[in-house]
Amino acid sequence: LLFISLFKPAFSFMPNALFFSAVTQSYGSRTALNNVDLAVAAGEFHAIIGVNGAGKTTLFKCLLDFCALQSGRIEIFGLAHVSPPSRAPLAFLPEKFNPPYYLNGREFIRYSLNLHCLPYDTSRVNSMLTELDLDRAALTLPVREYSKGMSQKLGLAACLLTQKKLFVLDEPMTGLDPKARLLLKNKLLSLKQQDTTVLFSSHSLSDVEVLCDKLTVIHEGQVRFTGTPDAFRAAFSAEDLERAFLTCID
Repeated sequence: LLFISLFKPAFSFMPNALFFSAVTQSYGSRTALNNVDLAVAAGEFHAIIGVNGAGKTTLFKCLLDFCALQSGRIEIFGLAHVSPPSRAPLAFLPEKFNPPYYLNGREFIRYSLNLHCLPYDTSRVNSMLTELDLDRAALTLPVREYSKGMSQKLGLAACLLTQKKLFVLDEPMTGLDPKARLLLKNKLLSLKQQDTTVLFSSHSLSDVEVLCDKLTVIHEGQVRFTGTPDAFRAAFSAEDLERAFLTCID
């Protein structure tokens, strides 16, 4: 007993940031997800890729408890996803992000931060806008006057300002010009240095190549592959992710 008390194990158990087990979800006669298993380690950047209608957004909806899970289990940092405390470390940006038309940019960010019980810090907000290439003057404009790209930058800013341990981003590059895409990638890579976990979907495999530690291919509601980009290319004897993807879903 004395020996045991003096020598503690060199490791401690850390739950996955996200864990999906046998997740199945249907809409009427159509099966959107079929027995999906997936684990995302804490601090990992994990991309979900697939064609339109493959089940990517449904996976996110199930994770966020936006729809009742038909069967299976989902955990967020070891807690059941249906438990509200499980979602406290998480911030989400949907693919079709539309801020309330009656607010201006500043009001929306303030509202978003209030939902997370966070203060509106002008210097932090201005710094985030600079990092995402959104003009500070946009804060005084009604969001109904925003372009698609401006709306996306506003949503990203509000999301990232929460400084959560886990970000779930559905097509975060949607509507962004080349400069903004590069700036967002740089911002996300800086978060990786802070052990932040990011689960994101993308149709741009070049972005996946730059950002992700692992990727998962979902096709017709089923997981076709999970692993590193290098392992993905090797598994399908492909020179790049695009060719590997086409072979994977064929």
